[in-house]
Amino acid sequence: MDVLSDVVAAMRIGRPHSARRYKYAPWGLRFAAADEAGFHVVLRGSAWLIPQDGEPVALAPGDVVFLAHGFGHALVSAPGVPTQEVRLLPDGTWSGAAPEEPREGCPDTVTLCGTYRLDRDRAHRLLAELPEVVHLPARVGSHRSLRAAVELLGMELEELRPGTDAIVTSLLDTLLLYILRAWWESERAAGRARGWAAALADPAVAAALRSIHGEPARAWTVAELGATGGLSRAAFARRFTALVGEPPLTYLTWWRMTTAGRLLRHDDLSLRQVADRTGYTSEFAFAKAFKREYGVAPGQYRRGVS
Repeated sequence: MDVLSDVVAAMRIGRPHSARRYKYAPWGLRFAAADEAGFHVVLRGSAWLIPQDGEPVALAPGDVVFLAHGFGHALVSAPGVPTQEVRLLPDGTWSGAAPEEPREGCPDTVTLCGTYRLDRDRAHRLLAELPEVVHLPARVGSHRSLRAAVELLGMELEELRPGTDAIVTSLLDTLLLYILRAWWESERAAGRARGWAAALADPAVAAALRSIHGEPARAWTVAELGATGGLSRAAFARRFTALVGEPPLTYLTWWRMTTAGRLLRHDDLSLRQVADRTGYTSEFAFAKAFKREYGVAPGQYRRGVS
């Protein structure tokens, strides 16, 4: 079981969307806070990211920035440039953006922008650990898979062809995984790995996480999870709690409930089947645990009643 892929699939809802943008200096775009995660890639020229908090970030060709928490920010040709508030819509158009006046020559800057809708109510712990701005500068030989995905996405958005809609959706999902992987690899390389970045790199904790995600219905004990990574019960419990931020069985319960919510909303399964897949011996026990976690009964949650 690939834990990172599993976690991202559980967090993301709806379809991601993206668009290319051609800009002539001076220009400034302001993005209001939203219940989305967003990214910007500079394909040509340069730009500045102005976060809600913190210093402006200079962006060069090939740079990628990811904003996991949906905070407001601006993207401008230079600090101090006036901005217009915009929002990227699902059809790839921009709300609030004034049309570009045709000009001779190449635009100063070409950007690739996109958003992902995330379930904030069930946001995974790894999302909370990300900084406000994840900046992945373009460096020769670094994050080659991420660069390849960016190039493919840019090509598809430049010229619509048969299959583009499905290809772009798949590439956006792939891009999100590459961004997260590249950031964690950068943190480890710089000796700053902590939390989930360190947990996924720790053989014993990673083995336990794969076991939990692969078989959430199994009646795991702390000793059994520790044994998957070759650790004693006590040593494993200490290491898992230190890196993940909560004890192994607490995380197991949280993941079971997250899985149950996804099954109720997206699969045509009976409550008995959902209970079986998440480790509960009866519908009653499952419904009680689910209501304690979500505040509503499973049937209400399935109907979208909160």
